[in-house]
Amino acid sequence: MKAEVSTVTSKGQLVIPSKLRRKFGIRKGTRVALVEQDHHIILQPITREFIRSLQGSLKGGPSLLRFLLAERRREREL
Repeated sequence: MKAEVSTVTSKGQLVIPSKLRRKFGIRKGTRVALVEQDHHIILQPITREFIRSLQGSLKGGPSLLRFLLAERRREREL
């Protein structure tokens, strides 16, 4: 993994090198998430590909629909 280097401007702006923009599909208007993890900053582009990669990632957990229906039943009983 080769590091790409950029400089933060006085306004706090950062230029993402074109090689990385092309590789990760970052275009004008692309939103990015900045995540702090273990003393690192992770820049995650919010692209369609990223959204698709999340599909199914919450399977196996408690059902939100069941929770909401149970909560409604509980509120009606009050």
